Amino acid sequence: MTTRTHTSTVVFQRPFSIKSAGGVQPAGTYTVETEEELVEGLSFPAYRRVSTTITRLANGAGALVQVLVVDPRELEKAQAADRL
Repeated sequence: MTTRTHTSTVVFQRPFSIKSAGGVQPAGTYTVETEEELVEGLSFPAYRRVSTTITRLANGAGALVQVLVVDPRELEKAQAADRL
């Protein structure tokens, strides 16, 4: 099955809450990766989302890096709230 991945960077100015990620996350820079797979059998290319993850960028040598699976709708809401 053919897959593709979109990667972007998001900066949160203050702590934010995402239930699907286990609650409150610290402010900082995060990498967002969305993986999609090709829907087979159609006459045109179409993709469906398989997963969305966020990873907090390490802020020093030996820093712990954690990858969290998130609901993309919750992530969008958290980003909008951070802009207020």
